[in-house]
Amino acid sequence: MDTPAVAFALASVLHAGFQVTVTTLVYPALASRGAEDWQVAHDRHSRAIVPLVAVVYVALLATGVFLVASGPDAVAWLGLGGAASALAVTATLAAPTHGRLTDRDEALVARLLVVDRWRCAAAVLGAVASVAALAG
Repeated sequence: MDTPAVAFALASVLHAGFQVTVTTLVYPALASRGAEDWQVAHDRHSRAIVPLVAVVYVALLATGVFLVASGPDAVAWLGLGGAASALAVTATLAAPTHGRLTDRDEALVARLLVVDRWRCAAAVLGAVASVAALAG
């Protein structure tokens, strides 16, 4: 088996699982908090998720670089594109929206939920393509 492709597929599946969990469980629970609970809940969420985000994203980036260096095929490039899209949405949309949510703001919470769904779709696409690349 192609070690870089396997490593990236594993990291992509980890990333997709993390993202699906955030999208289906974590963010809806956070969004259900009222204004009186918002600051404490948002701060707790932000502190608690950072170590997990760091592990998942470092694994995804490191294995992605390893895969690019090995010369991926077209399907693996699709997997890399999905992962890169999810990371780009995080950096340009999700993280800045989180940063602005010091107080509960319905419009920003709604924006975060929509942005997160796009990020989740990209992560799942990346994982499916990276696993499919192993069959090729």
